[in-house]
Amino acid sequence: MKYGFILPGGTAAEQLEQAVLAEQAGWDGVFVWEAAYGVDPWGLLCAVAAKTERIRLGTMLTPLPWRRPWKVASQVATLDQLSGGRATLAVGVGATETDLPRTGEELELRARAAMLDEGIDLIRELWGGGLSYHGQYYEYSCERDDLARVGRPVQDRIPIWVVGVWPRPKSMRRVLRCDGVLPQFAPGQDTPAELARLKAWLSERGAEVDVIAEGESQDATAVQPWGEAGATWWLETRWEMPHHSAERMQQVRERIAAGPPR
Repeated sequence: MKYGFILPGGTAAEQLEQAVLAEQAGWDGVFVWEAAYGVDPWGLLCAVAAKTERIRLGTMLTPLPWRRPWKVASQVATLDQLSGGRATLAVGVGATETDLPRTGEELELRARAAMLDEGIDLIRELWGGGLSYHGQYYEYSCERDDLARVGRPVQDRIPIWVVGVWPRPKSMRRVLRCDGVLPQFAPGQDTPAELARLKAWLSERGAEVDVIAEGESQDATAVQPWGEAGATWWLETRWEMPHHSAERMQQVRERIAAGPPR
């Protein structure tokens, strides 16, 4: 199992410092969150790429239906080039039951799910050097190929992790098209036993994808059951508000410095 840290907040400079500390402390990845306004995750991650050599870098997560897929594809490919092939893209339909900004984007769930599917397909097409895509929600075409050539990622396949609502069939079928699953369980069902059932479902269908578990830990005791259940990544979280206070920033630095719960 690999270990990542989701940076909960702070200024760009504070998060850059935390990410560098994470690599020094032995973490395998750093992930930053993406809201409509605030510290830009892709600019931040490119700065982290320039200051680090090993850790995987990504968002947790990008609400793809509320973004332009070609723009996201460009941002992730740029990060992948600058980091030498360390980018990961985590996507979902976008949460509406939050206090994050509203910008007039689509809120109807079925429409967002369809936009998510098309967005994933369009991004894959662009990363593969494609010049056109025609869907219900997105249209893309370009006669010149120089943009596609210079925008190719370093990785043959940048991992796309997607939220999978377990055990809803349509949501889980989307997981089979991607490279990792961010499980969303029913209330009270967020347990290693339920993750093991999800893992078995994937294995039965021959899906070799990352399975991500997350939470707070101080040592390996809290994490070990998730690894035994089949999780391939543990993401350390600190979501309590406020995210940006001096006290919270100090807590985050201390937890990062203590290293992953191996």
